[in-house]
Amino acid sequence: MNDVKFYLDAAEKKMNEAVNYLDDALARIRAGKANVKIIAGVRVDYYGSQVPIDNVANVTTPDARTIAIVPWEKSMFKVIEKALIDSNVGIMPENNGEVIRLNIPPLTEERRKQLVKDSKAESEKGKVSVRNARREAIEGLKKAVKEGMPEDVEKDAEEKVQKLHDKYLKKIDEVFAAKEKEILTV
Repeated sequence: MNDVKFYLDAAEKKMNEAVNYLDDALARIRAGKANVKIIAGVRVDYYGSQVPIDNVANVTTPDARTIAIVPWEKSMFKVIEKALIDSNVGIMPENNGEVIRLNIPPLTEERRKQLVKDSKAESEKGKVSVRNARREAIEGLKKAVKEGMPEDVEKDAEEKVQKLHDKYLKKIDEVFAAKEKEILTV
């Protein structure tokens, strides 16, 4: 019985990680609204180390279309601005000496469709990860049968793995549907 719990826990952990990764990946996709996660992947040089922007500045969203970055040190203005320009964020920063602003432009219909496509691709990656976790758990259970686990226990465990699989695929679909709605909302 201990073997079954081991395989189920490992599968559930991997499936949960897939959903969390998808959540994070979709948060970085710009949906026409300001979100600090858009710049979460941008790193700046801070005394020889590459660190996220939020480690050297205050990052806020004062309104739905603006991200405001207030560096803690004046010397970081140019470094942060250069990192934003060089990144794949695709928004030109505005620097007034006090605050670096990123104004999020409204999305065109064509761009919205492309973002939905990108989001769908990310959700498919998540589904593949969940399916791989299911496959690994079932393979592990089949090996355990060869090592002495009763077949009926293995079949019950396979059903539990399938239920976990279905639960996490549903979660992925819900996360994608929410992101799709966010992107398509004008």
